[in-house]
Amino acid sequence: MSLREKALWIIAGIAIVIYALFPVGWIVSLSLKSADDIANGQFLPTALSWENYSQILVGDAAELFLPALRNSFGIVIIATFISCVLAMFAAYAIARLEFRGKKLILSTALAVAIFPVISIVTPLFNLWRQIGLYDTWPGLIIPYLSLTLPISIWTLSAFFREIPWEMEQAAQVDGATTWQAFRKVIVPLATPGVFTTAIIAFFIAWNDFAYGISLTSTGASRPVPAALGLFTGASQFESPNGPIAAAAVIVTIPVVVLVLLFQRRIVAGLTNGAVKG
Repeated sequence: MSLREKALWIIAGIAIVIYALFPVGWIVSLSLKSADDIANGQFLPTALSWENYSQILVGDAAELFLPALRNSFGIVIIATFISCVLAMFAAYAIARLEFRGKKLILSTALAVAIFPVISIVTPLFNLWRQIGLYDTWPGLIIPYLSLTLPISIWTLSAFFREIPWEMEQAAQVDGATTWQAFRKVIVPLATPGVFTTAIIAFFIAWNDFAYGISLTSTGASRPVPAALGLFTGASQFESPNGPIAAAAVIVTIPVVVLVLLFQRRIVAGLTNGAVKG
């Protein structure tokens, strides 16, 4: 590669990074502006202000934001846990056992993973209201499983195929049952893959908006993305852009921290699932 080509690649990379980070920078800047500074049209605040963060954490918007944040953490963690447990058994069977229809199961999982959410929301809305799951935690956990479980099966099956099955057979030769060999040999070996899958599933459920806004009506189960979409401010004369931006920054922090800490594992998990599926 010539020096000119290297320079062009570097310039293109910097341009892409700036383009990608501009909305994030705008939101952070907006969250640090005071109410009088919101509409000044400038990218940077004229003076740093923490009143937006104060408003959503201890002020008028706290009653809306904090329960929604608690709902998001609770619902997403439960959905991620259930998804990982179910996907672990399904992926083990797909990778370890020989039966007809394995490729069909993986293909179906991939198809479900990319199925448009908006086409499921309306039937779920009617069904949930009839059976009493509307505006409840289980009413969101179950749909979140439809988002996280297929990609979890797909990702974990790739990890399980890399496990040396001779170790499981050696444990069985030493007297371990099938369940003991799975629990004491296979599960520890699959822990990195399960951890990566959990992170990916957490991201998918955490970022959901369609289910959250459609299947909830009160703060009893409404997650943060839906709560922010319905936040109108303390009065009709007050712009809620600053508090919404501050809430968006707070919600984004856990995701950014997880991505920075485990970016290599996340990329490896997605790549394995894509190549070896």
